[in-house]
Amino acid sequence: MVDEAANILPGSFPMVGGDGDYSYAKNSSFQRMIIDAAKEMISESIFDKLDLKSLGFEDTCGTFKLADLGCSVGPNTFIAVQNIIEAVQTKYRADHQDYHQDSSSGLEFQVFFNDRHGNDFNTLFQTLPPSRKYFAFGVPGSFHGRLFPKSSLHFVHSSSSLNWLSKIPKEILDSRSPAWNKGSIICSGLVKGVSEAYSGHSAQFKNDTEAFLNARAHELVPGGLIVFVLFSLPNGVPMIDSNGGKLYGFLGSCLIDIATKV
Repeated sequence: MVDEAANILPGSFPMVGGDGDYSYAKNSSFQRMIIDAAKEMISESIFDKLDLKSLGFEDTCGTFKLADLGCSVGPNTFIAVQNIIEAVQTKYRADHQDYHQDSSSGLEFQVFFNDRHGNDFNTLFQTLPPSRKYFAFGVPGSFHGRLFPKSSLHFVHSSSSLNWLSKIPKEILDSRSPAWNKGSIICSGLVKGVSEAYSGHSAQFKNDTEAFLNARAHELVPGGLIVFVLFSLPNGVPMIDSNGGKLYGFLGSCLIDIATKV
């Protein structure tokens, strides 16, 4: 069994809840663009790779179970889930030519929305699409550990979430370390030690990714699919030279100026 309490760290926070001006719901257009950009690729993967008949959907009924890990609040998670459901339905109709969308027979969908314990699940469920065609469930907990029974999910999706590590790399917290990130709110890439502590080659990233994949390996049914979308940079391009890096670099300089005047 996974001790979920051990995964909750003092410095770990979910996205800002509610629907106010500073909420994630009102400030996640970039993440929305990523979901829109990935829609066609995910649909193609479902059509090419997902064998519904081998998953047990040979007849005209069954419950397809999917999870969105790191869902935060709407509307992005609802859009991603709807994209997946529509693609699975298209695949299902292709496999069952006598299936009619308006008939009482066909696939039913069970959707699990997952995020940290402190996530604003109240807002999430208050804003569920009223016309949704799935049964919704909330699953609080860190996706770096087990969340579901063995072989219980047919599809796992995670977008703009797995790049968040389970904890701050220990090098960053040591003021004597070359990775001590004083004076910067992001990993700019200009300090080698900081870049290495957060990179895909770091011990923390490797441990987190391995834990994530091992957990999903138990939870997915044989033949199920997992899709996760990550932020990335080409090799040799420092974070500070990316569009996001420039934005956070500017924001960081503003915060430092404000701090010096306090």
